[in-house]
Amino acid sequence: MSARSETTLASETVAPAALSASARPRRKRGGPWLGIASAMVYLFLYLPLFVVVLYSFSATKVNAWPIKGYTLDWYRELLVDRDILESIRLSVVIGLIAASIAVILGTLTAFALDRFNFPGKPAIRFFVVMPIVLPGIVTGVALLSFFSMLGWPLSKWTIIVAHGTFCITLILNNVVARLGQLPRRLDEASADLGAPPGRTFWRVTFPLIRPAILAGAVLAFTLSFDEVVVTFFLTGREKTLPLLIWGRLRQGISPEINAAATVIIAVSLAGVLLSNRLSKQAALGG
Repeated sequence: MSARSETTLASETVAPAALSASARPRRKRGGPWLGIASAMVYLFLYLPLFVVVLYSFSATKVNAWPIKGYTLDWYRELLVDRDILESIRLSVVIGLIAASIAVILGTLTAFALDRFNFPGKPAIRFFVVMPIVLPGIVTGVALLSFFSMLGWPLSKWTIIVAHGTFCITLILNNVVARLGQLPRRLDEASADLGAPPGRTFWRVTFPLIRPAILAGAVLAFTLSFDEVVVTFFLTGREKTLPLLIWGRLRQGISPEINAAATVIIAVSLAGVLLSNRLSKQAALGG
């Protein structure tokens, strides 16, 4: 047998992991154009946010370029503006309550969909996801009609109910995905050792799905905190921070508005990063 045929035979029989790095086929890279296109996309998405943050430190009341000076006075203005502080408090309260409702209902729904088979299971999964898939204006109008039919006055509680409906989806998706990664033999082993279902849940299942629940809860709070469209239809006399900013924009964009918008950007960014970290922790097994 020739040397060439022996080499060919060896390459066909040796496992891919045993081949040298030079012998493995290399993936083709997109070249410089892929990097340029990616950079353009990121600039398109995040450059406006960076400009808002930058103008929030402007020493002048008019947004003009180049910026003539920098100051923290506009953030000090936020700390003494009672309307903005009240709107921040309201946004935090609504976000926390809506996220708590979503955690309870989303986790229970995830267990029902993962552990049981029943008629209409795909339909329930579809309708639970529907509120976050529909455009915000459709959801807002539908909920406004619903509350009007019931005779409920618009208040922070109507906003909480509305936010809870689409935040459930975030918890549901996270918990269902995590439950799908857990082997059923863990519950069976716990039952074989004499543990009741309640103890099995709190001692075995819950610690394993806790990072997924927390990741969904943080993301739900972030989504509720900066939601505008649905809140616009269901708000009463009290205004959340995004709606207060929207109302003041009619008088023009001031550095104080930019500072308030920067607060929303910071909360959203922190929530997304924390949620992503918790999701990775859940994927690695807690």
